[in-house]
Amino acid sequence: MGGCPTIVPPAELHVRLLNGFELLVQDRAVLVKTGPQRLIIFLALDNRSLPRSYVAGALWPDVPSDRAGANLRASIWRVPPQCRSLFDLRTRHIKLAPRVTVDYLDAKALAHRLLDWSEDSEADLSRHARSDLSSELLPACYDEWVLTERERFRQLRIHALEAQCERLTRQGRYGEAIDAGLAAVCAEPLRESSHRVLIKAHLAEGNAAEARRQYGLYCWLLRDELGVEPSEGLRNLASSTSAQRRFPADRPRHDEMGGKPTGRLAGRSDRPRSLAR
Repeated sequence: MGGCPTIVPPAELHVRLLNGFELLVQDRAVLVKTGPQRLIIFLALDNRSLPRSYVAGALWPDVPSDRAGANLRASIWRVPPQCRSLFDLRTRHIKLAPRVTVDYLDAKALAHRLLDWSEDSEADLSRHARSDLSSELLPACYDEWVLTERERFRQLRIHALEAQCERLTRQGRYGEAIDAGLAAVCAEPLRESSHRVLIKAHLAEGNAAEARRQYGLYCWLLRDELGVEPSEGLRNLASSTSAQRRFPADRPRHDEMGGKPTGRLAGRSDRPRSLAR
């Protein structure tokens, strides 16, 4: 008497793009060659069904279309055998299979939830969420289509970290709020809005000295790198009556700072890097 056939569940596939590329099968990393890797990245970033001719032209723009199509077919079949179910190839279009998870897409969804103040989730305020939002998208990839998406994500994640800092401050979770604010400052040390939410968190906790220090460091950094001063709004915040000790209404004098800040600005060395990128 024959038994029922054993049903083998499909392998769990996960694509990591934050802080570098990695393909995981059942939580184990799989080595992927350059051609298939670029294809996986391209599809993971776009996250929709795309014409195969379009994908081929985007990945191999400097070769004839028939050669680009051959390169695409070769990349599909050079994917490791245990990952062949990675793609949905049922039509003339191509996309990642629906069950494939991508950490970058999860991080984008997280960021949009934080920016939507009508939604509130404890998981979105967690340390794990801050870690994802502090991660850079594919830092070692230099394709033009990656660079554009990396900058979009950088802007999105910094806004999300600032929103997280504000939410945590309102809940009185000051340590976590300051951690989120510092993460935003590390992502872009010259960004005033990140310093603003961090200073607000210090003031809400009653740490006027910490707020003063952060404001002074930001003033010094702006003068040193750009030769400009903080906005009037930030100066007003620094001198607000909510602080337990008053800040100077105008900018701190250079001699009051001892020539340069005595502490380090989050994400910066004592001597700021050049702005040249």
